[in-house]
Amino acid sequence: MPGQGPTAPTGSAQGTAAGLGRGGGPTAWAGGGFTPAVPAPAAEDGRSAPRELPPASRNFLAKAALVTAGLSVAGALLGLVRDQALARLFGAGSDTDAFLVAWTVPEFAATLLIEDGLAFALIPAFSMALARRAQGVPGDPVRALVAGTLPRLALAFVAVGALLAGIAPQVVEVLAPGLPDPALAVDCTRITATCVVSFGLAGYCSAALRAHRRYLAPAAIYVAYNIGIITGMLVLGGQWGVRAAAAGVAVGGCLMVVVQLPALLGQLRKKADSGARGEEEARPLDTALLATVLLFALCRQSQVLVERFLASSLPSGAISHLNYAQKVAQMPMILSVMVCTVTFPVVARALADGDVERAKGRVERDLALAASIVLLGTAAVVACAPQIIELLFQRGAFTTEDTAATAGVMRVYALGLLGQTLTGVLARSYFSAGRGAWYPVGAMATGIAVTSAAGALAVGPWGVYGIAAANAAGITVTALVLLAGMGPRSVPVHVPSVLRELAAPVLAAVAATLAGALVAARFDGGPPAGLAVGGLTVTGVFLAAGRALGAQGVVHALRFAGSVTRRLPYVRSR
Repeated sequence: MPGQGPTAPTGSAQGTAAGLGRGGGPTAWAGGGFTPAVPAPAAEDGRSAPRELPPASRNFLAKAALVTAGLSVAGALLGLVRDQALARLFGAGSDTDAFLVAWTVPEFAATLLIEDGLAFALIPAFSMALARRAQGVPGDPVRALVAGTLPRLALAFVAVGALLAGIAPQVVEVLAPGLPDPALAVDCTRITATCVVSFGLAGYCSAALRAHRRYLAPAAIYVAYNIGIITGMLVLGGQWGVRAAAAGVAVGGCLMVVVQLPALLGQLRKKADSGARGEEEARPLDTALLATVLLFALCRQSQVLVERFLASSLPSGAISHLNYAQKVAQMPMILSVMVCTVTFPVVARALADGDVERAKGRVERDLALAASIVLLGTAAVVACAPQIIELLFQRGAFTTEDTAATAGVMRVYALGLLGQTLTGVLARSYFSAGRGAWYPVGAMATGIAVTSAAGALAVGPWGVYGIAAANAAGITVTALVLLAGMGPRSVPVHVPSVLRELAAPVLAAVAATLAGALVAARFDGGPPAGLAVGGLTVTGVFLAAGRALGAQGVVHALRFAGSVTRRLPYVRSR
């Protein structure tokens, strides 16, 4: 459900927050996010021009990353509580399978409208509008962009949501033709279709705020979303059954808009009162850009369609086991992609300003850090899978057999987490210039073809394990194709250097996985103790091996941790 290099070209690459920024300068907290504190420049006619965004400082990006990480972790933890409630109340059977088929709608909507789709188009568009405003263009390019895009997009969201509700039976038949209770899935699909509108508006707000370097409200959306779902299940579960979870999705989607709207209106109102003169014609989004980003996101989320289509013919519970395994395994990826969620507007603004070298250095550092984060998480997931699933889910209607099946699937699925993360970082690089790019669409389509073919061949002999393996293979192929195309088609990173940098954390993750699995399996203190001991072993071995091998993401993270530790009051007082 809804869910980022080794050498900088110029300046210091060893910024705080594991190389999240460059330069220095003060920062200030304002209106829903961090923004660098700078004086307003003078306009060409002598009036005070709107205050613009300077190059992001190291301290600003560090604070923005910490805020985003904190709220992302909170949202992920609430997501686990949500899945625990779903497992406890409804188990892993035909009812949850029916709901999870309907859950395909919010999953697709989140990818298309919040995470990988509209954000790829809107953040560069808003960055360009901000750059035009900084150049003294008459009128307000930002408000012109809103006027030219929001009404049309909102109308499209309403039309698509209504269409999905109307053709819900056909959607369920296509998604899961072997489902034993399609009527329940149809009811849930009609309820979750409302999220097309709410997610679309939430994604628009998120993109606009991030382009303005306001990260607090966008980072809080999944906290609000999961609160809505959990509340819906607990309040309505007794009367509505699993339909209560679908109702929670509808409520949670509305809350995602509510938490962001005041911050966005404040930004637009502030700029309206800033003294800008003249009018600029409303500017719609570039059609080629919008088409390519939506097709890319659609292809990426099609992996879920392939998985559920193949799993619908397996015994009841197969779709649920895949779902629970994915949700837990993806947590490291969520944290790693958070890096480029913060820095994507920085890359887009650098390219809007014509500073290719700054964009190149930013992307290379993002790749190094994101890979290190996700590989550490992958090692922990593979090493401690049984302990994690038993601790999180084995209660109520979720049995020991469900734990064993889910843990096994999660270990296989985790093998594709590095590919998932690299795809997220690299795709943002292709679209950061605000132009349509068909190469990433082709790369994603290639990965989907691999997933489909491999899954069709593997589901017979290996069941859900074959589906998970096909998913990992397909997304890894996509990441490799995207990496191979970097250069003239995207931000010109040095691919051989990136590949050499990735080798070090991969080796560290292999060593950490073996050590952690050995310790966790031999520890008899129960799931919590086994997870704690195994997790500490994985972390210690990964950090030690990564530092010894010179993994830049690990080195930067350790330096940042040391910097934060030295600033603690207790340490300073000694």
